Amino acid sequence: MNLDNCPRCGRLYVKNIMELCQPCIKDLEHQYETCVNYLRENRGTNIQELSDATEIPIKEITRFIREGRISIANAPNMMYPCEVCGTLIREGHMCDSCRSRLRKDLTNAVKEAAPAEPSKKSGEGAYRAVDKMRE
Repeated sequence: MNLDNCPRCGRLYVKNIMELCQPCIKDLEHQYETCVNYLRENRGTNIQELSDATEIPIKEITRFIREGRISIANAPNMMYPCEVCGTLIREGHMCDSCRSRLRKDLTNAVKEAAPAEPSKKSGEGAYRAVDKMRE
């Protein structure tokens, strides 16, 4: 039997898909229902207003959105924070500026790593024997 401590409350529980104990799962579902009911009544709300009105942390609301449990398609003011800088976004995990900075950093890292690799001369590849047979 796999046991673990609940990351939310610290109780010992039998591991499950949600990776939470049963009381925390029930609490999380109650928070979800509260958010959904508030959003049905107040479509123009933003994430801060939703958090203030329901007393549910922005982190949990963001989790509901990212899991696809709360749709922001019909909520024009609903945005959640970028995981890197905290700028409010409507899709993905990062804002455009963080995404472009990451791409640039990765491109630079690839360029820096490329000269470190020895260049292969023709005829030294894995298919050298096959290539010589064609000559």
